[in-house]
Amino acid sequence: MPITRLEEITMKAGIHPEYVETTVTCTCGSTFTTRSTEKSGQLRADVCSACHPFYTGKQKILDTGGRVARFQQRYGKKTDAK
Repeated sequence: MPITRLEEITMKAGIHPEYVETTVTCTCGSTFTTRSTEKSGQLRADVCSACHPFYTGKQKILDTGGRVARFQQRYGKKTDAK
């Protein structure tokens, strides 16, 4: 049976959450607006794309216990012993 009217293809009433405009505030101070089911319209985030090290390029590689140095010592380029 083909659907011919727009009313027949709409979502069921009463089962979907209501979306509201929500302002997300990061601890770094940046804010942006999105839509969410959070009724207060306010969200707080610890990190965002403005302050996360992966996105800012300030990411640091931690060498825990000298593992990188030990790997380079074992398998790194060998110098010619003449």
